[in-house]
Amino acid sequence: MTATKNLEHSTLETERLLLKVIDETYAKRVLDYVTRNKEFMKEWEPIGNDDFYTLDYHDQQLKKELEHITNGSMFKVWIFKKEDKELNKIIGFISLNNIIRGGFLSCFLGYRLDKDEINKGYMTEAIEKVIQYGFNELKLHRIEANIMPKNKRSLRVVEKLGFYHEGLAKKYLKINGEWEDHIHMVMLNEAL
Repeated sequence: MTATKNLEHSTLETERLLLKVIDETYAKRVLDYVTRNKEFMKEWEPIGNDDFYTLDYHDQQLKKELEHITNGSMFKVWIFKKEDKELNKIIGFISLNNIIRGGFLSCFLGYRLDKDEINKGYMTEAIEKVIQYGFNELKLHRIEANIMPKNKRSLRVVEKLGFYHEGLAKKYLKINGEWEDHIHMVMLNEAL
């Protein structure tokens, strides 16, 4: 399947949102999103390199993401409000990363939301749709989310959706220069 065909059929819709696979033509909008949220995300992100806040970086990154989506190792959608008819403003993203097939049928869930859009239910609404896609279309058995214990909002989102606590991963990821523990949250596809 070509990347173009993949793009044509990769927009999910919720009541208020469009969740869209995008290509490098959206690089300027992605750069706008990450720049707007630079300070807000600092507490939750690994320290990026200097070129992270350049148009060229996001152009190249979107091309790589599309390759991963096309080969089936990732599914990533960027979040737009339906009221934004021109899809000018990205308000976040959701990704199913490191999709492993075979006997595992598993992936890692990642997501971010614009600082100005939190506490409106957007992320719960969007992740629920991506989970449905992951279980029903991608036929995944297991979706895992690793969340820092202090990230209470993020924990509430996945708990509302039915994820359960499977354990604590000590010093799991280096976030903002520090090794941080993460709570390992899991959702299983009971239909498989």
